[in-house]
Amino acid sequence: MTHHFGVLIPSTNTTGEIEYTRHLPPEWQAHYARVATSSANKTPFSPPRDEDVDYQAKLLGTARVETVFLLQTSASLFADNYCAETSRRISAAAGVPGFTSAMAIGEAVQALGARRIAIVSPYSEPVNASAKRYYESKYGLEVVALEGFAATDSYAIGKLGPENARDAFARIDRPEIEAFVVPGGNFPTMASIEGWEREFKKPVVTTNQAALWAVMRRLGGGTGIPGLGRLLAELPAARG
Repeated sequence: MTHHFGVLIPSTNTTGEIEYTRHLPPEWQAHYARVATSSANKTPFSPPRDEDVDYQAKLLGTARVETVFLLQTSASLFADNYCAETSRRISAAAGVPGFTSAMAIGEAVQALGARRIAIVSPYSEPVNASAKRYYESKYGLEVVALEGFAATDSYAIGKLGPENARDAFARIDRPEIEAFVVPGGNFPTMASIEGWEREFKKPVVTTNQAALWAVMRRLGGGTGIPGLGRLLAELPAARG
């Protein structure tokens, strides 16, 4: 059975589609719609316009997708009700369940049974502080280490490489860290996750990986995808 899902992707994102094209099995088909974003609006990391979300989600709904998500983790980090409200808007426009990539990360960490996490992000210090607050308040996680690369916009994130994340893991790793979290849908990570987990002996959760896991769990699971880390190989069920 082929599953179709919709992705609301920031207009400045040049990584998400490439990662999914390279790694999605043929029975999982992604369909994309772009929304005007942070960098395009000259307000770094701010959410897309509501009218863009509504219109593009409605168009994705006409493709008869089974779920739609927003692939912009930073959008969720500043307003307490953003995820709930945006999920509602997506669902109302597309006619199918909606969610955000920030939600997917929190759910994925919980599904892996981790609580103490390290966040390694491309974001600036204020955005990192918001990410820490979000995951501690919304998902009961404890952020025991935090490192960012001070990217000022999505374009800067797209220029980062997986070696940036790996070197950060090496700098901050310690026994109490149960999982690494790497937010940023424009940060290329998926091909490196399995190697990171093998080297550091703990799970790694990234934006594009977690969003795909959330799609697969919401649409019935199916067969895990090897080579992309524990989350996608094992497809653990969401908790709570």
